[in-house]
Amino acid sequence: MKAWILDESPGTYRFGEIDLPPLAADDVQVRVVASALNHMDLWVTRGMPKPPLPHVPGCDVAGIVCAIGADVTSVAVSDEVVINPGVSPLEDIAALGNDSPMGPGFFIYGEHCWGGHAEFAIAPSRNVRRRPAGRSWEECAAYPLVYLTAYRMLRRARAEAGQTVLVVGIGSGVSCAALAIAEHMGCTVVATSRSEAKRAEALAMGAAAAYDSADAKWPVQADVVIESVGPATWEQSVRSLKPGGRLVVCGGTSGAKVEVNLPRLFFKQNEIIGSTMGSYEEFDAVSTLIEQGVAVHIDRTYPLADYAAAVARLDQGEQLGKIVLQHSEG
Repeated sequence: MKAWILDESPGTYRFGEIDLPPLAADDVQVRVVASALNHMDLWVTRGMPKPPLPHVPGCDVAGIVCAIGADVTSVAVSDEVVINPGVSPLEDIAALGNDSPMGPGFFIYGEHCWGGHAEFAIAPSRNVRRRPAGRSWEECAAYPLVYLTAYRMLRRARAEAGQTVLVVGIGSGVSCAALAIAEHMGCTVVATSRSEAKRAEALAMGAAAAYDSADAKWPVQADVVIESVGPATWEQSVRSLKPGGRLVVCGGTSGAKVEVNLPRLFFKQNEIIGSTMGSYEEFDAVSTLIEQGVAVHIDRTYPLADYAAAVARLDQGEQLGKIVLQHSEG
């Protein structure tokens, strides 16, 4: 099959031919119609993490089932599907349920297994779901990883209707997803960005206010702060918590280490919560929200052949929402 291939890590992608792995009894093969980019597309080229090589990237996949393993009964050939990018072994699902992403066997589709920036993708049947009705192929490719991540962050932070949710660094897929889901929940959403254009877009997307991320202090007291930037915004994010507020973090695009003012933390009785991806139950809940019409913000679409240009846009941080690759007509 034709695919974008990483031969070395650190390294760069090339477009070429590679043999599709054999189909296991519980696997589903999908002809990819659309796939979407994530920061994982960049990290694997830098050895963070270093995937098994050669590697085919692509965490987000939407397409049409073209073959199933002997034991698969949940989907059939010609079904239109999406792939849940959070993969847990059955023993972790049985032991941890809704917290299966905390299990030792958890991994991200397109990280330590091949992904979907190719003609075909293979995934365990438990990770293959019928795509939400009424949404475009591009929207179906855009939502899985970031909406799953944002949904779990909001759930772990116990966000509720009427509360104030601060989304830091609007522009990334996760931040745009968090804004859309929190607004759908009935929260008051406030966003930040260094870009005036992105702040204006956040207001158009439903944010009640938007502030410059570079400001020393933001005029908001939030019940929940959604953080994925890290050191560049950490101090402002923590200061923006009201007493009893919760900061939930899923990444650190500006670095890996931050300082915590312990007296502020315990006197204000704040919580700092780590969160990664989501469970199978959470993915199904997110897919239901998408089917109900929650907004999916797509920054730009590229043909599969222009993957290098799409990766460059992601690396430069220019995007607002998801970058999607179009493979073929559905």
